[in-house]
Order: sequence, then C-alpha cells, then structure tokens
Amino acid sequence: MNFKKIEKKWQKIWEEEGIYKNYQRPKKFYVLDMFPYPSGEGLHVGHSRGYIATDVIARYKLMNGYSVLHPMGWDAFGLPAENYALKNKIHPKIAVDKNIKTFKKQLEKFGFTYDWEKEINTTDSNYYKWTQWIFLQLFKCGLAYESFEPINWCPSCKTGLANEDLEDGKCERCGSEIEKKPLRQWVLKMTAYAEKLLDGLRDLDWPESIKEQQRNWIGRSEGAEIEFRIKNLELRFKVFTTRLDTIFGCTYLVVAPEHEIIKDLELRIENLGEVKKYIDETKKKSEIQRMDLAKEKTGVELKGVKAINPFSAEGGSASGGNNEEIPIYVADYVLGHYGTGAVMAVPAHDERDWEFAKKYNLPIKCVIKPYVYPVNLNKHPQSDDEFWGQKNPELNKILSGEIFYNKDGNLIDSGQFTEMNLEKAREKMAKWLEENKFGSRKINYKLRDWVFSRQRYWGEPIPIIKCEKCGNVPVLEKNLPVKLPNVKSYEPTGTGESPLANIKKWVNIKCPKCGGLAKRETNTMPQWAGSSWYYLAYLIKKNKKYEWNKKEIKKWLPVNLYVGGVEHATRHLLYARFWHKFLYDIKVVSAKEPFKKLMNQGLILAEDGRKMSKRWGNVVNPDDIIKIYGADTLRLYEMFMGPFDQAIMWNTDGVRGMHRFLQRVYKLVQNFHAYRQAGKFEVESYNAKFKNDKLETLLHQTIKKITEDIENFRFNTAISSLMILFNEIEHANSAPSRSLSSRFGNANAPMRIEYFKTFLKLLSPFAPHLSEEFWSDLTSDSDNGRIKYKSIHREKWPKYNPKLIKEKQFELVIQINGKLRDKVSVPTGISQKEAEKIVLKRQKISEELVGEKIKKIIFVQNRLINIVI
Repeated sequence: MNFKKIEKKWQKIWEEEGIYKNYQRPKKFYVLDMFPYPSGEGLHVGHSRGYIATDVIARYKLMNGYSVLHPMGWDAFGLPAENYALKNKIHPKIAVDKNIKTFKKQLEKFGFTYDWEKEINTTDSNYYKWTQWIFLQLFKCGLAYESFEPINWCPSCKTGLANEDLEDGKCERCGSEIEKKPLRQWVLKMTAYAEKLLDGLRDLDWPESIKEQQRNWIGRSEGAEIEFRIKNLELRFKVFTTRLDTIFGCTYLVVAPEHEIIKDLELRIENLGEVKKYIDETKKKSEIQRMDLAKEKTGVELKGVKAINPFSAEGGSASGGNNEEIPIYVADYVLGHYGTGAVMAVPAHDERDWEFAKKYNLPIKCVIKPYVYPVNLNKHPQSDDEFWGQKNPELNKILSGEIFYNKDGNLIDSGQFTEMNLEKAREKMAKWLEENKFGSRKINYKLRDWVFSRQRYWGEPIPIIKCEKCGNVPVLEKNLPVKLPNVKSYEPTGTGESPLANIKKWVNIKCPKCGGLAKRETNTMPQWAGSSWYYLAYLIKKNKKYEWNKKEIKKWLPVNLYVGGVEHATRHLLYARFWHKFLYDIKVVSAKEPFKKLMNQGLILAEDGRKMSKRWGNVVNPDDIIKIYGADTLRLYEMFMGPFDQAIMWNTDGVRGMHRFLQRVYKLVQNFHAYRQAGKFEVESYNAKFKNDKLETLLHQTIKKITEDIENFRFNTAISSLMILFNEIEHANSAPSRSLSSRFGNANAPMRIEYFKTFLKLLSPFAPHLSEEFWSDLTSDSDNGRIKYKSIHREKWPKYNPKLIKEKQFELVIQINGKLRDKVSVPTGISQKEAEKIVLKRQKISEELVGEKIKKIIFVQNRLINIVI
C-alpha cells in the first residue's frame, strides 16, 4: 500500500475540486481550533490531537448535510514569537514567516479540511487594522485608559504583564520571578464586564471545570463597605467584608502594604521603620505568593494607632456601643486592589484570622452560637441545658476561641442583633450602616482590569497619539492601520519604553485634533490582542482584505465547536469573551457569546511519562510518523489512544498496530477489486442472495454507536467499534480455498460489499485518504475513457434502522441456585415458558436436576434463567 502516493494524490484532488467549500447549504456548522503560535521549530504529536478531532467533526458534519467552516491561521504577534526570535538572533518577521511555513507544511500532510483561502495572520497589517479599530472603540467608550500604577514587571522579558500572564507568581513565558514596578501603561476596563462575563457562563456548553475557573478568577463577592474611624482623628478608611454579621467579633483590622492610610498615618506610627521594612519585603513577592493559603501569615502592627468599630461606638445603646478600640496591622495577604485593600479580622469565625490572632496573641471573640452540636452537625440538642452544659465540650472550645467556627447559627454578644440568624442579621446590619452613613452594601470582584501595554517591539502599535495640549487622541479610523515600522534593533530596552520610542521619524507626528506637534504611543499590544477576535476575522476575510460584514458574522456565529488547551481558561477565553460582549453591546456582532461549545484535549505524554519537551529529548515529530506509517495511521492512532479530554501516553507499538489494521482493510479492497474486474457477478443480486442477518444487525448497531460517539467526542470507542465491525466483515468474506472463483463463489462466505461500503463511510472522517482511495476503487465507473467518481466525503452519513439494531439471537445464561451452569443461543424476546422448555431439555442441566425438587424458576428476559432447587 503506497500511502504516500495515495495521500498526495487525494490532497491535490480535494484542493482542486474544493470539496470542503460548499457554504451555501442551509445548515451551518463552524468548527474552530485554537490557532497556534508559530514560535518554535514546529508541531509535535501532542499539538495535532485537537486538530485531528476537529477535522473528524468537520467531515462528519459535511456528510450530514452541513455547510462547514473549518479555518486555520497564525497567532504570530507577542512575546512567544519575539522571545524565539531573540533566542535565535533573527528578526521576528523572518522568524515568524519561516515558522509559519514549517507549521503549514506539517498541517497539510494530515489532509485537514482547512479552507486555506481564509488563512489569517495576526501580523498582517490588513488584519491588525481591525485589532486597532476595536481598541479605538474601547477607547471611545471609556474602556481603554492610561494608568501609572505598579504592575507586574518581568525583569527577563523586560515588559509589563497582566495577572493572567503569571503562573505561580512567575512569568508564564520565561519562568522569572516578577517584580512590582510603577509604569505608564494602557489598561482595558474589563471589570466593567465582570457581571456579564459571569452571567454568560450559565448558557455555555463548556466543561464545568473551565467555567468554575472563570467564576473563581472573576471572584464575585457580595458584602458591605464599612467606614472605620481612626481614634482621635477625623480620618476614616473603608473596609470591605462579606461577613458583616460577625462585626461584633472583629478584634483587629488588616490593611494591604499598598494602602494609602499608612502614608496618612506616618507621623503617628511609632514603629514606622519596621512597617516600611515589611512593605519593602512585600514588593519582592507576587500576588500568588501573597495569597497562598498554605503559607504562614505575617504582619506588623501599626503601633500608636487604633481604629473604632462604628457598631460599637456611634451606634450607642442601639448597637451595643462601647467605643471599642481595634488594633491595625499591615499584612501581605491583603491585596491593595481587591475590595478596599483593607479587611476586618474575626478570628473566632475565620481560619486565616484565627491563625494570625494565635500567632500575635490577639483577642478572639465568639459571636455565633451554633444551632447544633459542632461534634455532630446533624443532631439537634434536646434542651438548653444539653446545649450549653458540660455534655458539649466542643461548644466551650468555640466560645473560648480555642477553635474557630464558620458555620451557621444565631448571633450572641452583638447588641440589638443578638439572637438573629446570620442571614437576617446581615440584612439588618447593612440597613443600619446605610441609615447611619457608616457604609453601604457592595459587590466586589477579584478580577482586575486588563494591563494591555507591552514595552516590546513585536506587537500591534496602539493607535493613540499623545499631544501635550489635547492629551491622548485616537488615530483617525481612516488612517488605520498604524503599521509597525521595520527596525534593525528590536531588543527590549528595559527602561519602561518600547524600542519604538527610538524611531523619531515614526514617533513624531502632528496631532489630528489641534495640528500641533505630538508623538505616537510607543507601547504595543499584548499577544492576546489579535487572538481576542480572530474567530471573526475568518468570517470577514475576502481575498486578502478584511471588511466588517455583519451578514456573514450573523450567518456563522456563535462558533458551534471550539477545541483547544485547558491552559487558556482564564486568559484567551476570558479576553475573547470580554471583547465579544463589548462588540455585541456596540451592535457590530449578533451573538452574545463567541463560542457555544468548548472541548479541551488532554496532553499526549512522551513514552517516558513526561511532557514532551526538547529539554528531555522526548518529542515525537508527526512528520517522522507520517513518513513511516502515513497520515491516516497517525490520525486513527491519536483518536484511538484514549479519552479525548484525558492525558495519555504515546506508544509507538500502538501506531504499528493501527497501521496493520489499515493494511488489512486494504487487502480486502484488493480482493474485491480483483474479482470485480474479472466480472464474476452482479453485486446487488449477489448481496441479496447471501443475506447475513447477524452482520446486518452489527452494522446498524455500529452506525448508531459511531454516530453517538463522534457527537460526544468518544473517538476511541468509535474506532474500537469500527474494528469490531471490520473483523466481522472480514470473517464473513474468508473462505477455505485461495482461488479467486472459490473465494467469491462460496455461498458460506459471501462478499458483503454494501456493508463494506458503509464501513468505509464510517471510517472516512478518521482515515480520509485511504477511505477515498478504497471508495474510488469500489465505485468508480468509466464513461468514454473518463472516470466518473463522487467523493466519499460528499456521500451521506449512514443512518441506522432502529428495527435492525436489536439482536435476533442472544446467549441465554442458565443458572442453578444463582451459579452459572450453561449458556444457549435463543431467539430475542423468547418467553419464559419457551425458555424453560429449551433449558430443561439440555443434557447438562437435566443431569444436575436428577433427584432435585425445583422450588421456582426466575426468568430475566433476554438475559438469564435461574432454577432454584
């Protein structure tokens, strides 16, 4: 089997005939891969797993009558490409063009259904014209703004990073520890869409784990902001809490090291040197390090300063006022940007606060009386004496602060709110706060606005002009794109400015508003900019240009199926949803969400059990596998090796096994083709003569199974079913004689050609080249010397007959006193009376029943019969 010749032959024919480009059918299906960064030497077999899966789906949908859009492109701007170029001492443009050629050449070998006329590249100025256009719309709507706050700075990459670009507090690209550095930067107001991003998750057909990651990243918290007054001063500061009900148990406050209250109180803080030293040490830590729940909590008291709890002071007798003074600590586990940057600590009812209070010997005051025994939360006390008495030692530990309690109950020692349940208390306390002007209800989010600047060269220029008189002025839309200038030196400066700042001819410009001297913005966009809308670009590309086409966008959106890595849950997927919801709000897209269904592929681990990496020398190049075994073998193996969403280990022996399977299919085709050329029989009359009921049942069962498996991404079990069906077809066509006439003329081994043709249709999404070749051998006809042929990929997907999926025979299990004694093949649907008649006549059973009295017979239809003696 010359698979190389076969694959090249059909790839050329498919491209020439454009068999995937029928976009006029009424039913539409948009299937999309997360497009790759062309930042390395090429793909390995782990990358291709998702691409093969989407191609299987695309071919399956084509055969089910859909217009299928299955495009591919390149996410070529940003740090991945630039770092690769720096490492290899090559200009990013040259590196990207070279890598794209490598990637594309590799992908073409698989025979994917990509429409290469729609190929996109985020570094194409025709493309990023629209990336810049979207930024301008965000700017005009007040959602893009300039900031000078401390951001994550990577000292190795020499650029600012968003929180989403970090992994365990380190730069996601290079692994360096990040620093906090005040820097001029552009920021997108993503927090304005926090609620919409949360609400939209409800209707998405996504893995629950991905949706939960996004919920946690957004981090919605309902609570209250409380104003605490500094003792002997008119100075107040706000504290956010989700547990207003426990405020009477607050024994200290904690502020973030970044909190401005520390500067306001510098003259009163007696240990200012100690406090400043602690703040300086905090600057060396990432947010993730600071938020690590497992780490020991540290802090420093602001000595000489106390706060007054508004509920215990201003409320007087109504709220149980006692002018309670509360110490204030600075601690790194509180973040300056979350909530108000200050929290109240209730150690009796929060584990983190309890640990901190124990460490620094702070008061612990219980204000929640449990409803039930803390020892057994399902058992209610029988009386007040039993509840409060010595019978419950755990309660005494809670009341004394020996252990913390964070479950439900009624309030105690909480002024007018005592004896209220927690839900009612929260409502009453919030009302009291608002009435007395000491705070209000508040919803907070952990989500931060998106740091959108990069102090690097290889990115989309930000289309803003900086004018001393007019401020930040947007580039006129008619002047888009602002093209990235070609430079010799593109290395990052490390000064906080992009290398573009040194190109005076490009930087200096007239202000479009006042006509005065101005400068271009020299920071560039992050790698995530171009990928936040690329699924739209495929819809609006025509020839080499992009024109916003609402009709095409409405026709195809949302993307029906999106496949890619789980690592993009809180970066690309969140950014793309944010941009899309904004575009929906300004009425340039028609769907509320970009991606209807999401599937994540599991990793393919190397044979040594580790992640494939050049570092370990364990990378498997698909080119090498295709060269030896062919693309269809690799496609089948990657879909067969295990559940699609789970990690699985590469096994070269498995590839060989799949190759042997395809060779067996090829041999069967050869046998039939030889006999067909010999003109020995008419296929249809022959098939009708030798009907095989068992094989027909299996065929329809297999159609049903594979249809359901493809729809549900169970590719491994679909291929397993295909193999079982082929084994039966192959067996049905075996014969004792090797002669051609004997083999095909033997009534005991009929050639079930229509079954085999159905088998090929089921195989075709997985192994498209060989299926097409085999189909051509079995169906081509000659007309005046020309071959008449219809592609298997334009055939209709097989339909199963519900009446034929039921077995006509089954193996009845025969038990005596519950133990297996025999089996017998009987008709499906046999009655108990008929089954008893057959079973009791069987020699093995009759011998065992000699001298025994049958008490009863238990019959489970189509399964078993149990004789109780």
